[in-house]
This record gives sequence, C-alpha cells and structure tokens, in this order.
Amino acid sequence: MSQGLVTFKGNQDGIYIFVKEGSFQKIREQLEINLKKAGSFFKGAKVVSIKGKELSFEEKEELKGIIINKYGIDVDEIDILEEEVENIEMPQIQFFKGIEDGYTKFVRATVRSGQTIESEGNLVVIGDVNPGGVVIARGNIVIVGALRGVAHAGCDGNSEAIVVAFYLHPTQLRIANIIARKPDGEVELSKWPEIARVEEGAVLIETYLPKNK
Repeated sequence: MSQGLVTFKGNQDGIYIFVKEGSFQKIREQLEINLKKAGSFFKGAKVVSIKGKELSFEEKEELKGIIINKYGIDVDEIDILEEEVENIEMPQIQFFKGIEDGYTKFVRATVRSGQTIESEGNLVVIGDVNPGGVVIARGNIVIVGALRGVAHAGCDGNSEAIVVAFYLHPTQLRIANIIARKPDGEVELSKWPEIARVEEGAVLIETYLPKNK
C-alpha cells in the first residue's frame, strides 16, 4: 500500500510534507495524487518542510520542482526535526456551506475555449460556457445560457451543490468528487432548464419545470 507514503500536515507557518520509507517512484506518484485531491485548498500557502529518511538531495529537489512548477505552490523549506513534524495537527478542510445564501460571483460574459472561471462561493455565468471553457466553484454553478464546457460545483467536496443551465450539455460535469456519466446515444434537447445534483452517490440530471401557482 502506497497511500500512506506521503502525508500533509500544517500549522500557521505553512505545509509540512512528511515522506515515509518506500519506492521514490511511488512517493512521487502519491505526492501528485494528494496535490490533485487538494485542488485549490493549498492556494496561497507554502511548503516549509519536506522530510523523509530515504530522500536524497536530488530526490527532494525533484519533489520541490513538481510542487513549484506543476502546482504553483511556494517552497520555503526550513530546518525542522522529523519528530516535530509528527506532532503537527493538520486543520480539517471545511466545505463551503453557503450554497443557500452565501457569497456569489457573477460573470456577464461567454466563457470561451481556454478560459477558466473560478469562485470561492457560488458562481453565476450570464452567458454560455463554450467547449474548452471551464467553470469551477466551491458552491453552486448557474449558467444563464448553454453549458457545453466543463463545470465542477462543490469543488472542495460539498456534494450538496448543484449545477443549473438553460441548456445542459457539458463536456464534463462534476459535483464534489462525483463525475456525471454521459448518456448513451443521441441526447434529446430539453425545452426547459436542467438541474444536476447528487443523489445516492451519483449525479442526477433532471428537467426544471415551473410549478403552477
């Protein structure tokens, strides 16, 4: 099992990466898996220590290069004993909980191919999201137009988030860590807006029908 080879811990000083003994190739792979899972959680943070009994100077430099160049996280390594790293408590990730009445970012533009729009809360795009465009939010995503690109709502893990669009035909749609599966065959165009939400561990897409008063 290689899952425990790399662990992240942190305090007010920054992130501490503790590496246990094992194959360097597996250590490098596990580091990348952990960084991908963290998403934007470590945005603006810095690594203050990389420790491991089996890391040579060259191996440590390779890991630092991945952290800096591939994931954009600063590395400002300081000297610290491994025993001190073991005692550091990592604060738990808090999901964005303002999906009912929290912070919302509005974008009045079409998200074109190659563009990425992110929000620390909910996201409303008044326009289309074209193929190749990406929208990411910790809360809900509402597209007042067509969603043909990539949408990731609840990106910090909140599976209560939803994705809504007037025309919902994304390249990829994800809520929390759950990816919607594309339906087989031709997709019939809906005359009404559609809502994507998580139900029983899967993404459910349903038509929004206004209720008669």
